[in-house]
Amino acid sequence: MFTGIVEELGFLKARNPAYLHIGAKLVLESLKVGDSIAVNGVCLTVTSFDSSSFHADIMPETLRLSNLGKLSSDSPLNLERALTLNSRMGGHLVQGHVDGTARLVSSVPDGSARLLTFETDQDLTRYMVHKGFVAVNGVSLTITDLQAKRFSISLVNLSGKSTNLGLLKPGDTVNIETDIIGKYVEKLCRTERGISPEFLAENGF
Repeated sequence: MFTGIVEELGFLKARNPAYLHIGAKLVLESLKVGDSIAVNGVCLTVTSFDSSSFHADIMPETLRLSNLGKLSSDSPLNLERALTLNSRMGGHLVQGHVDGTARLVSSVPDGSARLLTFETDQDLTRYMVHKGFVAVNGVSLTITDLQAKRFSISLVNLSGKSTNLGLLKPGDTVNIETDIIGKYVEKLCRTERGISPEFLAENGF
């Protein structure tokens, strides 16, 4: 589990269909084989590391649903170590299980921030709400505008400088993870019994 608050910008050193080799510094502190690191919002398991990089295995499903298979060497990567029980919850609960991708349509100045608009599938926007959370390349952000196949976020100057979102150009692909709460609510609402006071009581609500 993660918070969507990026700790550092790493970079892709090499990849093949089975693993990624990622250059990093901060996230290597106290690192152990088997630890989880969110890479552009994708939860990956560290298989080996040295003083300046780490390796993580990837699966075909990861490549199908994320932008990791499309990146070239030296591409900047948002990195975040897994949440601990004594961590501050600065963003929102992010699983690192990417739902799909979106394409940047526009990036325009908005006062001291930038307004980024993305196009994606309705299978993803159905789990978004205006002023709700979304993780874009692993960054916890608030949705400022929502349409059937588009959504917008406001990127403050600090986030633009400390993540790879500030480097995006129209046409670039980003990883999207929608808020987990919406998925559970939908599943509950689809049960044959439906939602009732009795059902909620039986399930601890």
